[in-house]
Amino acid sequence: MPLFNSIDRYGAMARTLHWATALLVGAAWLLGQIGEDIGGHGPRAAGLIAHVMVGLAVLVTLTLRVGWRLIDTPPPAEATPLGSLADRAAGLVHYLLLFLLLAAPLAGVAYQFARGEPLYLFGFAEIASPLTLSRDVARGIKELHEAFANALLVLALLHALAALGHHWILRDRVLKRMWPFSD
Repeated sequence: MPLFNSIDRYGAMARTLHWATALLVGAAWLLGQIGEDIGGHGPRAAGLIAHVMVGLAVLVTLTLRVGWRLIDTPPPAEATPLGSLADRAAGLVHYLLLFLLLAAPLAGVAYQFARGEPLYLFGFAEIASPLTLSRDVARGIKELHEAFANALLVLALLHALAALGHHWILRDRVLKRMWPFSD
């Protein structure tokens, strides 16, 4: 599989970054859901650190995706019977996904700082919290982080369902162009 996109499909780098993002988002969301249910101070702290690390990996992957897209333009949109309105809706969904891929982790970083906690950078370094805010403000930031994360998961699932609909109902090549195991 070629590294770069072609006229009719995504290349290896775009596919890898796409599916890595999907796996990281799923892992971050699951860790966020079970993190508060983990008993004991040690395991709970480890779960939170894992959640933060995966969230930071989402930011790194997003940065790589946007950088790669600037270098390697995507193939033109696949013609479908759904028309231009569906094309515009798909574009809007992609921009919303990108916004949420940025907003959810950044809100998580803001929550970490609002609590006065440092931000651990993959075990190599940490950034001390530049501020400590009241519990009410921190709780509000946490709720915003959770809302962004839940919206991201729902939108990603709708994105996946749309791709499956293209494959199984419309029988076009939309999913095949991004599927990691198709040539």
